[in-house]
Order: sequence, then C-alpha cells, then structure tokens
Amino acid sequence: MNFPRIALCLAGLGFIAAGAAAQAQALDGTLKKIAETKTITLGTRDSSIGFSYLDGAQKPVGYSMDICYKIVDAIKAQLKIPDLKVETVGVTSQNRIPLVQGGTVDMECGTTTNTFDRAKQVAFSPDIFRYSVRMVVRADSGIKTFAVLKDKTVVTTSGTTSDALIKSNVRTSSISIKSAYGKDHGDSFLQVESGRAAAFVMDDILLAGLVANAKNPADFAVVGEPLKTENYAIMFRKDDPQMKAIVDKAVIALFNSGEIEKLYTKWLLTPIPPRNIIINYPLSAETRDAWKNPSDKGV
Repeated sequence: MNFPRIALCLAGLGFIAAGAAAQAQALDGTLKKIAETKTITLGTRDSSIGFSYLDGAQKPVGYSMDICYKIVDAIKAQLKIPDLKVETVGVTSQNRIPLVQGGTVDMECGTTTNTFDRAKQVAFSPDIFRYSVRMVVRADSGIKTFAVLKDKTVVTTSGTTSDALIKSNVRTSSISIKSAYGKDHGDSFLQVESGRAAAFVMDDILLAGLVANAKNPADFAVVGEPLKTENYAIMFRKDDPQMKAIVDKAVIALFNSGEIEKLYTKWLLTPIPPRNIIINYPLSAETRDAWKNPSDKGV
C-alpha cells in the first residue's frame, strides 16, 4: 500500500475542504443566509398587474418577477447551488420594508419606488422602470384635472408614495378633499368602481393595468397632469455589499443585453395571463434612459 500517496490525497482533500470553508466564511449578509439555508425568499404582490401579481394558478408572475428570477439565477451560479429553493411571500405596501429589514424576505419583487427616505432603511437595484403619478376616474365623471377634486373622496393605497403627493398637491392647490385608503391596489380601484371614491391616485402604469383588467375597461379613464415622475427598483437589505454587487450586475446585464426590452414587451405590450389582457403601456423615454444609464439614486 502506498501510504505517502494516500496521505497526499487526504491532505489535498483537507485543503479543498478548508478552502470551501473559507469561501463559506467569506460570505456575508444575505448571500451567507441563502448559502446556509439553500433557500431564497422573494416578496411578491397580489395586484401589481404586469409587474407582480397572481396568475390563474395563483402563482406570482410579471416583469418584476422575471427580473428577480434572473437575479436568482446569478445567485445560483455564484454560490454554486443549482437547486436553490425559491420561496415566495406575499407583501403589502405597508409591510414590505419591515419584512425585508427583518429578514423574512430577501428580495422584494414588486412595484416599490426608490426614494431618499426609503434608501435610509433598505437598498435598491438600479431603476427597472420609470412612470408618472396620475389618477383613474370613471369615464363619465367629467373629471380631467386634480383641481376639480374639491370636496370629493380621493383614494390611494396605504403605505405608498402617492399619499404624500396628494397632500402636497392639495396644499398647493388650496383645495380640500376627503382622503380614503385601500389595503391594496385592487381595493383602491374597487372604491372608484363602486362609486365610493371619485378618483384613485397612483402610478399610471398600475392604473393602466387595473383598467385593462376591469370587467368594462371603457368605463374608466386615466387622467390628470402627472404629479411626479418616479421609479421602480428591486428592494433588498441595506448595508449588504455582496448582495448589492450581484443584484446590480445581474440587472445591468439585462440592460446591456437588450433582454430587458423583451421582458417589457412580454408583460406590458402583449397579452398576459390569466385573461390575456394587454396593458399597452408604450415604452417611455424615461424608462429607456434608466436602462441606458443605470442609477439607484432614488427620488
């Protein structure tokens, strides 16, 4: 028996094991958690149509979801875990940030605006989409501008940036309104649909999706001057440079390859499940600029 060769092999195996252990120890934050549990948890939305919503099988799908799955593929490759388990957790506008901060959700794949205030609490990918904040009303309401909302009920979804924009616009216009809040975008839209609110102020792309998905889309109109141009980004835990690096690299790769435009067309310009509706939201110069000049500065 050749003992020296066996000893050399054992020593080699020990070196490999030590190297693997060192690599594992080098991981930090979210990537370390994912490597240890062999699981990544994505935060998803129920009614952000076109971006993160439930299809006919109650599976989260959409533009933001597809981007997150591309990031997951990059994490699988870097960690060398091809069978990485992907779990999803439904989040709301109110609890999405706490669930990311607390570690329940590793990455939120929805329609979250990157703002300066939120960036103090969580981290964001480069912008994946840019939009305007407007309002949806019943088409026969005669409402065309925010100025005519005096003394009317205006709804928005709890925990969104639209609430502050409405209040700022009201102060500037010196009008009074009755504020109402929906638990999610579907609930807010229902308040306009049922006549409990005159207008629902929200991201125009989400309003377009809700209108397209309505029983009678012609009954509604997205109107009003834009209150602000904002952005969506993928959200994850703050002060986590390893996670930040892999998210940014994966997202920018989508931009540079042109694949991002294919995802945009898939979800916003062609029929989508479960009812084969078409949101038909043309690609804006602002979103194209976000892809050409990646930024996570926020608004």
